[in-house]
Amino acid sequence: MILNKKLLTLYFSFFSASLLFAQEKVSDTTKIEQLEEVIVTGQYNPQSIKKSVHNVIVIDREKIEKQAANNLADVLNFNLNLNIIPSSQTGQSKVEFFGLDAQYFIVMLDNVQIVNDNGFGNNIDLTQINLDDIERIEIVEGAMGVENGANSVSGVINIITKKTLENDWQIQAFVQEETVRDEYEWFDKGRHIQALSIGHNFNDKWTAKINLNRNDFAGFYNGRKGQNHYTDDGLRGYDWLPKTQLNGKAILNYNTDNFKAFYKFEYFNEDLRYYDATVRPNINVQAQTSNPSSTDRIFTTNRYINNLIVDGKLKSGAVYNATFSYQKQERDLNEFNYYIITKEKSNETDQTYQSSNVFFSKGTINNLTKSDKFNYQLGYETRFIKGFDTQASGDVTQQDKEMKQNNNAVFVSSEINVIDKLLIRPGVRYEYNSMFKSQLLGSLHARYLFNKGYELRGSIGSSYRTPNFEELYYYFVDSNHDVRGNQNLKPERGFSSFLNLKKRSWFNDISMSNNLKFSYIDLKDRIELAVVNTLPLQYQYINIDGYKLIGCSLENSIKKDNWAFNLGATYQGISRIMNNEANAKNDFLYALQLNTSATYFINKWNTAFTLLLKHNGKQQNYIGDGSDNEGNTLFKKYTTNAFTWMDASIKKTFLDKKIDVTLGARNLLDVTTVAIDGASTSGIHSSNNSGLLLGYGRSYYLKLLYNLNF
Repeated sequence: MILNKKLLTLYFSFFSASLLFAQEKVSDTTKIEQLEEVIVTGQYNPQSIKKSVHNVIVIDREKIEKQAANNLADVLNFNLNLNIIPSSQTGQSKVEFFGLDAQYFIVMLDNVQIVNDNGFGNNIDLTQINLDDIERIEIVEGAMGVENGANSVSGVINIITKKTLENDWQIQAFVQEETVRDEYEWFDKGRHIQALSIGHNFNDKWTAKINLNRNDFAGFYNGRKGQNHYTDDGLRGYDWLPKTQLNGKAILNYNTDNFKAFYKFEYFNEDLRYYDATVRPNINVQAQTSNPSSTDRIFTTNRYINNLIVDGKLKSGAVYNATFSYQKQERDLNEFNYYIITKEKSNETDQTYQSSNVFFSKGTINNLTKSDKFNYQLGYETRFIKGFDTQASGDVTQQDKEMKQNNNAVFVSSEINVIDKLLIRPGVRYEYNSMFKSQLLGSLHARYLFNKGYELRGSIGSSYRTPNFEELYYYFVDSNHDVRGNQNLKPERGFSSFLNLKKRSWFNDISMSNNLKFSYIDLKDRIELAVVNTLPLQYQYINIDGYKLIGCSLENSIKKDNWAFNLGATYQGISRIMNNEANAKNDFLYALQLNTSATYFINKWNTAFTLLLKHNGKQQNYIGDGSDNEGNTLFKKYTTNAFTWMDASIKKTFLDKKIDVTLGARNLLDVTTVAIDGASTSGIHSSNNSGLLLGYGRSYYLKLLYNLNF
């Protein structure tokens, strides 16, 4: 904790010095402001970051390319307040945002939420979001309930597709080869990616594009012997399961001055392969032979996305947007008895155990007034969700619990220019849900532009999280267990408040940005698995707990000529409030995050050098540890140790940007398992975990990309 305070002091000193230095030599910013990036998330109309009422974090295409990022998990890991949590056995990577898991924020594609196994927009596997045709990623922190409704408690991530081409024809192909720690072969080890993109401008109005991508992760052996190992010594299979992903996209874009239409079709397929470590020898005594076998599984995911987005301007000047989306995702299980030597299968079964179908539509209209001082937006949103999850409803019953949920909402907000520098945006949303009580959500955002490049933004807002399938329907009962879902659960209620002070400075050929942010999140009626009966012992999901977060962040960037440097820190405290526990510890527990990046470009060589680093400080939490004489749970503190991620890359272009070569390394500090001290317990909430598996170690990659434009 002393080290954390010293690091914070250093960061505050750097921030203060930057502000003082920047005030002295501010130059004309007109030219620079014209180049400022345009954003769309949470805006009435596309506009610059400076004019936005929200504080929006942008990850542009250049940053994605420098990291050779292929999916969303690759690129988000170095952002403050975001933690990527991978699973070696499911192959999924989920994310924590302000200490809350992936159920509390929304991932969108062009402002449309994405269907997945466990939700709609939330709780998505980041490795399943391909970035080949992506122009940029926009992140908005804080509750976005008025704009996006349920599950946007901690924020939204909006992935923006590149819709236009600079040339009549654009053909792009690349291959990317990666080691998995020290494991690599052409086919059976490592990570192998191939992609092809073809785009064409038919005329100044019509554009079409197709993308194909194959991502083959051959698994991580880590001392295990793979699929063909037939000795029953516990070494068969993989430490990280192998999987293959196929992704196909097609877009059609129509663009005129007063009307735009954009259609996107996307197909995603993933095969995840599980090889059981237990080997049955199957000895035939009479023939003196053996035919060893194991029970293996193949998990197959298929996702289809159809999005149609229409934008237009009426003669009155009003601007409208309408979005229509139909999405479907299924997860199938193929289980069989595999004879390892003869490579034959028996007792093969197939089932679809997770399925989601969603129809989604959203529309807005604004610019309904002629006033420069006042504007307002009217909107609707509707979604129809149907799905089931056999796995979540229990391994004993194996019953499909189909869920149908209709959600209809109307919302209104207004932008009021109180004075030239002050903009406020109040908003309200009414949301009807067929399964849960209707919700009334509100928000208030404000932006004030001071002199000398200072920008102040504040926001307060509410959202909520709906219970997931497992919390509603889980059922597992045998002689030793009684764990059940609860169809009477009510949604969790979330409230957030953010205050952001930004300073932009330009002097000579140096540009600087300093950002100081305070955050507060309060979550009520949090759903937890709790003891509802002691004799016999029964567990059930109930609304019992709360969650609070307070935090302070500093983000600083400096750019000069061919180099750029970024330095950031977050210090946040989290309190998990367990109202049903007499001895619960509800104190705020604090943790520190640091990140930095540096890029240097050498014009003569057409070469960029990039270094990324993120430090996650020690994180403390409370865990149940036995009971007192009255049967109340006792708690003790445990600590997840600090760890640091570091990546580096070199990107060089040849032949007038026709060929790009990117060479890099991920996880240079070789992080694998992070130790957890004091987590072993013997009580009701017992845990024997001694480490958190976060990575498979230092790996290297080479990406070769060819661009053909004519």
